[in-house]
Amino acid sequence: MVYTFCNFLIVEVYAVMQSETEQRPHKVSFYVDKDKARDVMRALSEQLEKRGLDVKIIYSGGMDLDILPQGAGKGQALAYLLKKFKAEGKLPNNTLVCGDSGNDAELFSIPDVYGVMVSNAQEELLQWHAENAKNNPKIIHATERCASGIIQAIGQFSLGPNTSPRDLKCSSECKMEDTNPGHEIVKFYLFYERWRRAEVENSDQSLEKLKAVCYPSGVFIHPSGVERPLHDCISAMKNCYGNKRKGLRVWVDRVSSAQISSDTWLVKFDKWELSGEEWQCCRTTVILRSRAASLSDGFTWMHVHQTWLEGSGAKNQTNWLF
Repeated sequence: MVYTFCNFLIVEVYAVMQSETEQRPHKVSFYVDKDKARDVMRALSEQLEKRGLDVKIIYSGGMDLDILPQGAGKGQALAYLLKKFKAEGKLPNNTLVCGDSGNDAELFSIPDVYGVMVSNAQEELLQWHAENAKNNPKIIHATERCASGIIQAIGQFSLGPNTSPRDLKCSSECKMEDTNPGHEIVKFYLFYERWRRAEVENSDQSLEKLKAVCYPSGVFIHPSGVERPLHDCISAMKNCYGNKRKGLRVWVDRVSSAQISSDTWLVKFDKWELSGEEWQCCRTTVILRSRAASLSDGFTWMHVHQTWLEGSGAKNQTNWLF
C-alpha cells in the first residue's frame, strides 16, 4: 500500500492506516504485522530521513506503529516533569516507571529512575530490554504479571510497602509506620467487606474496636440524605454478619487526601460495592483526625458523607450501610 506523510511519498509498506480517531496533528498511526515490523520500520526510517523529517518511529503491542516528532513521547514527558519538579524544589525521592509495550521503552532511558517491565510485557519491549538495559540494576523484568509486577518492583527497590491489605489476614498485621489517610480508608472498608462475608470473627469485641476509631458524636450522612450517628451505623452491622457470604466485593478508588489543619485530614474517594451482578457506587468524603502528633498512632473518623454517583444508586437503599 502507498501512503503519504506531510505531502511526501514515503514508501510502499505492508501496513494499514489506523482509523481517523487514532490520527493526530503530530502523530500518524498504522497497523503492521509483527513479522514485517522490522522491515517496515527500516524502510520508513530511510525515507523519512531522506525527506529531512525529524521524527521517531515506535512499534508497540505487536501491531501498532506510530510516527511522532522527536520531541514527543513518554520519555520526553517524564523528563519534562522531573525537570520542572527540580526547578521548583519538589523533585521526588524516587521515581518508578512501569511498562508492558514498545511505546514504554523510552521511559526506561531516563537517568536516575527505577523501572519494571512486567512479566507479560510485549516481545518488542523485552527485546529492547535485552539490547539496552539487561545489566542495569535499576531496571528489572518482573516475574509477576500486571500490577503484581509493579508491586514486586516496589518491594525489590525498597520504595515502599509492597503488600496489599487484602493479602493480610487481619488489619493488625498492617505496619503502623505505613499508615496514612488513604490506608486508613482501605483498612476500614476491608474489615467491612470481610465482616459481611463472614471472614472475620463474629464478636462484639470486633465491632467495639471499630467504634473505637469513630468519634462518639461522629455523623454518617447516608447517600439518601439521612443522618445517623457513626456508632449506630456500626451497631447495625451486627445484624449483617455473613449476609453476603458469596459475591460481595468492596473497593475504593480515586482516593485523594488533603491536610486541612495540624491534625485533621479531608479524604475523598469513590466507594464501590459489587454483589452478584449488582453494583453501586458513592462519592464519599471523610474527615479524619490523627489521634496523636504522629500519624502512626492512627486516626479517628469524625464525619462521613456519601452521595450516589449518577446511575449507581442501590435499588434497596436500606442495604447500604457505609
